[in-house]
This record gives sequence, C-alpha cells and structure tokens, in this order.
Amino acid sequence: MALAIVLILMVIGSVIFHFWSPWWFTELASNWGAMDTTILITFWVTGFVFIAVNLFIAYCLIKFRHRPDRTAAYEPENSQLEGWLTGLTGLGVIAMLTPGLIVYTDFINVPDDAVIIEAVGQQWQWSYRYPGLDGALGKADNRNVTFDNPLGIDPDDPWGQDDIVVTGAAAHIEIDQPIKFNLRSKDVLHDFYVSQFRAKMDVVPGLVSYFWMTPTRLGTFEVMCAELCGVGHYNMRSEVVVDSRDDYQAWLAQQTTFAESQGKPAPVGNLVERGGQLAQQRGCIACHSLDGNRGVGPSWKGMYGRTEKLADGSTITADDSYLRESITDPASKLVEGYPPVMAAYPMGSDDLDALVAYFKTLSD
Repeated sequence: MALAIVLILMVIGSVIFHFWSPWWFTELASNWGAMDTTILITFWVTGFVFIAVNLFIAYCLIKFRHRPDRTAAYEPENSQLEGWLTGLTGLGVIAMLTPGLIVYTDFINVPDDAVIIEAVGQQWQWSYRYPGLDGALGKADNRNVTFDNPLGIDPDDPWGQDDIVVTGAAAHIEIDQPIKFNLRSKDVLHDFYVSQFRAKMDVVPGLVSYFWMTPTRLGTFEVMCAELCGVGHYNMRSEVVVDSRDDYQAWLAQQTTFAESQGKPAPVGNLVERGGQLAQQRGCIACHSLDGNRGVGPSWKGMYGRTEKLADGSTITADDSYLRESITDPASKLVEGYPPVMAAYPMGSDDLDALVAYFKTLSD
C-alpha cells in the first residue's frame, strides 16, 4: 500500500512540476518553432504513458494486494491484451516520429535564396568565412592551414580571393534572411549550437555538414560547442549577432577579404593593442583567463615576472624569453598542474613582441 501511495504522489508531483517548472525553453530567435512543437508532442505522448503505467501499477498494488484467502491466477497468454498493447505502442511511436520526420525534411532542404556562411571549429575557438562579391565560397583544405591562413583557403582558387574571414570575433547575420551554415572542423569533433535558434549540427573532421535557419529577432546570441572536444570544451564559445539589413551591410563593408589579408603588412602601432587583438584572434583566451581564475592553462593576470614551478620540479621566472618560448614551444617548459595540450604557434618576432607587451599590462 505504501508503494502505491508513493507512485501516485510521484505522478501528481511530476505533472505539477511539468506545468510550473522554472526550466523551460529559451526565447525563440529563428524560424524553427516546429522544433519546440515536436518536443512538446513527445512530452505529451511519453507523459501519458508515464502516468498510465504508474497509475496502473498503483491500482494493481491496491486491488490485488496480498490476502490469505487469495491465490494468483496464471495466464501465460492473452492475445487480445497483446494486440491492444502492440497497437497503442505503435500509435505512440508514430505520433512521436511523424512530426520529427516532417521537421527534418524542412531542416535539410535549404531555400534557394539562403546566404552561405562557413563556421569552422577548432580547439577551442569558432571562426567564420563569408562569400565576397562573387557570392560563392572558395575552396578550402586543412592542409593549407598556416598561421597567416587559419582557415586553409586555397590561395590559387580565384573564387576564394574575395572571401571574408572572421577569427576571434562574432559572426553577423541579417534578420529575416535565410542562412545556411556550412560546418567543418580543423581537428576533432565539435557541435555548433545556438539554443535560441533551435538548430544545431555536429562538426565532423573531414566532412562538411550544414544546417539552415532564418533569424527572426535582433540581438546577440551565444554560440556553444555541444560536443565534448577536450579540456577547453567548456570555454569554446562565440557569438552570433543578428543585425538589421543596413547594419549588416555596414559591418560587412568593414571586413577584410582573404586576398587583402595575405598582401597586408603586419600592422604597426600600439604593441599592447596588437597583442590583445592577437590573443582574441588566435583563441588564446579560451584557455588562459585574464582575471586570475584557473583555466586550461595558467591565467595571464600577474603572470609576467612571476616565478612558476615547472612539471619537472624546477622553477623559472616568467620573463620575455620564457614567454616567447612558451608560445613557440609550449611543451619544453610545462607549468606544474597543467596538461600538455597547447599546440606550438610559429609566430613572427613582431607578434611575439606584441603579446609579451600585452602580458606586461596584465601584470601591472
């Protein structure tokens, strides 16, 4: 009897929590409201089964509880009951699968007027590529990736010369304009996910996956990686900014094409400002915090001039020479307590000077 009461209370509590739960869908910002509808249909079908099964168990516990004058009836087969259970189960499965298949059909059929934008994942940063005036993205291959060509655009492909590359910054898209996101990875499995868009897709090394959506609300929305991709996975974040048409065109006009970036000399000016820009563009702050909090790597706050204990038990002062070496050959002198996950960055002398200058300001 006590177990029956517990089951009944569990059902009542679950129903109450469903309708008055503080955890619900985030506000929608795209055309994929059908995703929410599909989930709600699944909730209703599985919720009905959950309630029916548990209340039936509670009924049986009360109705057929043990009595000295009662013996159990043995009925190995009941074709009528089996037919009802099979039919109702089949209807429930159809009710859950059909909306999903309808939505998926729309999800993979991209409108002809969709603008193609490429999102590239790497540990632990998102980068973006936009078509230029020709309206098409050029060829790209991870074998072409260099420090100056982070997305591996084919330098001999004329269609890629006017492509716009955005690294270490937010992606911008135009409101009410269908967008097709082409997705690829430079290293491991990632997943491009914006919760308010209700659209997500795995980013698989060696493949180009995609999804499409139409933004319906202006604003800035967080991009997350929804697939465990390493120790810095939790910090692999970016932003998508939904602009009005005029704002989007103004932003696009300020961006640099691939050809311009290849022929552009290293910027001269404030070393600290350049260092901060490099830290953003190269995804350094995904692993190194600026506020003293522990991350995948040591925090940059107060790092310059600090005495660090290394993994081999020795100590070293974080001076100019050590910091340069830590960027170009990070495994040579590993700080104790941190995993050897940082890749070597073959930077030029000017860029190293800028980063060291930036480190110094974080220690003043």
